[in-house]
Amino acid sequence: MTRHSRNVALILAIALGVAVAVAIGVGLRPKPGVEPGTTTPGAATTGGELLVSVRTEPQSFNWFTKHDASTYLVTVFTQAKLVRVNQTTQEIEPWLAEGWTQSDAGLRYTVKLRPNVTFADGRPFTADDVVFSFAAAYDEKTGSVLADSLQAGGKKLQVTATDPLTVVITFPVPFGPGLRILDNLPILPKHKLESALEAGTFGSAWGLATPLNEITGLGPFVITEYVPGQRIAFGRNPRYFRKDANGTALPYLDRVIVEVVPDQDAQLLRLDAGQTDMTASEMRPEDYAPLKRAADAGRIQLLDLGVTFDPDSLWFNLKGGAFDKDPRAAWLQRDELRQAISLAVNRQVFVDTVYLGAGVPVFGPVTPANKKWYWSDVPRTPHDPARAKSLLASIGLADRDGDGILDDPQHKPARFTLMTQKGQTPLERGSAVIRDELKKIGLVVDVVPLEGNALVARFLSGERYDAIYFHVGTSDTDPAINPDFWLSSGTSHVWNLAQKTPATAWEREIDELMRRQMASPDEGERKRLFDEVQKIFAEHLPIVHFVAPRIFVAASVRATNLTPALLRPQLLWSPDTIAVRP
Repeated sequence: MTRHSRNVALILAIALGVAVAVAIGVGLRPKPGVEPGTTTPGAATTGGELLVSVRTEPQSFNWFTKHDASTYLVTVFTQAKLVRVNQTTQEIEPWLAEGWTQSDAGLRYTVKLRPNVTFADGRPFTADDVVFSFAAAYDEKTGSVLADSLQAGGKKLQVTATDPLTVVITFPVPFGPGLRILDNLPILPKHKLESALEAGTFGSAWGLATPLNEITGLGPFVITEYVPGQRIAFGRNPRYFRKDANGTALPYLDRVIVEVVPDQDAQLLRLDAGQTDMTASEMRPEDYAPLKRAADAGRIQLLDLGVTFDPDSLWFNLKGGAFDKDPRAAWLQRDELRQAISLAVNRQVFVDTVYLGAGVPVFGPVTPANKKWYWSDVPRTPHDPARAKSLLASIGLADRDGDGILDDPQHKPARFTLMTQKGQTPLERGSAVIRDELKKIGLVVDVVPLEGNALVARFLSGERYDAIYFHVGTSDTDPAINPDFWLSSGTSHVWNLAQKTPATAWEREIDELMRRQMASPDEGERKRLFDEVQKIFAEHLPIVHFVAPRIFVAASVRATNLTPALLRPQLLWSPDTIAVRP
């Protein structure tokens, strides 16, 4: 699942009047455009070790089948793509591809691959690896979670190799973002994984028990050690294809140690004590004050990245038949319930309580940070508990015995369970605010925290849950690159995953609008169509959003050449250019 959680600042009620960007003696700079195979030189030195902490270990070493944040981090370190979206400029850059041409009215791309590139194990990279990677992503037996994010008009791309360094990619229909879609696909080694794909076992390939010498890639690092539940060590890939503008081979770092530290307080203490250089995600609101003191003392660098692209999300299980034997079926999946919740929760209370004043109320999944695609006229739900109660009454929920709790027509209390991620402070605190605000209108909410991977497994199954409060993060700011979220058939359409046909008329309408939006070459028309999608989403609220917090990240002062971005992993998305001071 490519979405996460956003955090901010304790004394921000005071500090947020000015954008905070405390950078004590660091090499922070905007990310420039990158020429093929090079990066602009900074004050970087080669060598050294970077220490990173994450909250959960990866579910796999295979991003094609698992979409948790730690598996993605492993992929960022060890794999490479044909085309990369620069997370600070949001523009595409040639990566393993050195260039391309278009033909057939933009449907066909002839992609030239960079010559003399090898995998970390020494095997040459060729067009056959590209064709294989697409085949693995599209193969139904693999359980790939990438397939729907590599389609245009709901159909697969056709990929052929015309020679070892040339790939022809043909789109089935016009596709507005073009080759930007390739940022979704890490290129995997055919020579290591072809037998698993042919045997139908690719879905379990490169699991956590795989011998590390069996795992190779085209990225800047290789996995050198894995201790379950404790750490993953990455060593420099001496065969990595990129160099900086001075001709220095990348990556700059010799090693990266990623330690699993589930407790956020422990993460903070380790960062402040110099035992960790950075975390893989943003800091919590309550961490701002001690981090600001540490930054003022010159021990760390603290950076304000602005309002997040991705707000945390509340959704109900809308899978057909999920509550067939449950008396709550008459109301638990109704639009009116979600609309009432949106009316009942005071978003300013949410900002102040959960994010300590550092955030803005939002009313949909696209926030003001996404300047290109945000619809400024999205309907803004007022805080109106009375109207919320009226909506609930319209679906049969009323306080029939005067005890302050709503009952259904059979006098059963209106009660549901809200699951969230254990140990994620903003999610736990946000769940508590939702519970307390809904109590005021007579709904009873039981909050159940689960370990992160267990929570993801629960809602991906579509079974045994009422509602989830979690972070669902976009992989790209362009909505056409996230069909897995927007289309009813998508594997990240979290409220009702992978529908064979749209379960509702409004989802069918969104499907049609998104297919037109993806196909249009006209950016203005694409924006108009996506505004319509956001309008329908706001009317039916399959996910209720409350706040977009500001994102703060911190790093040790020894970490330099950083290029921070809003999307996770904010400081680690371009690991080959990170350096450390001696």
